[in-house]
Amino acid sequence: MSSEKTSELKPLNIAILTVSDTRGADEDTSGQFLEDSVVEAGHRLIARRILPDDVYLVRALMSGWIADPDIHAIIITGGTGFHERDSTPEAVAPLLDKTIEGFGEEFRRLSASEIGTSTIQSRAFGGLANHTVIFCLPGSTGACRTGWNGILNTQLDSRHGPCNFSALALRKPDRPHHRLHEKIGTRGQR
Repeated sequence: MSSEKTSELKPLNIAILTVSDTRGADEDTSGQFLEDSVVEAGHRLIARRILPDDVYLVRALMSGWIADPDIHAIIITGGTGFHERDSTPEAVAPLLDKTIEGFGEEFRRLSASEIGTSTIQSRAFGGLANHTVIFCLPGSTGACRTGWNGILNTQLDSRHGPCNFSALALRKPDRPHHRLHEKIGTRGQR
């Protein structure tokens, strides 16, 4: 975590992923809330996708976003519960370099005042991979509102003290992402 504060916002490039088997663009109120909040806070929305609850599809997209030097933070909504198809933690956790233990704890603490003990059924979590800050929230719009207003808005703001994740994310290595297929190949290459 960084204690580097600034008097003006250093905008982050943020990607949003909705994980859902049932939501399309018109029904994705959680993703829309997060997009509106990111932009309103002064950050740049660099990508927004909807994927089904599929561990390998989520991992594939996340791996690309984590490698992309232009993406500083990723917010995922959905797939964090206990339904048999909920697989966001299983998809994302193996990609993390470090976990942000306090994120899930703080999210559940805040959520308890809204939904009581049902908050224990949330597997919300956060972590870091390649200087990319990743936060995984439940799929409801209310949960996204709780996570954004209670934690993310300040932790992604370079002006927030005594510490925030902004400076860490802005130090992301500038690897040649555009040469990804050149480096790792495609299906047709050996």
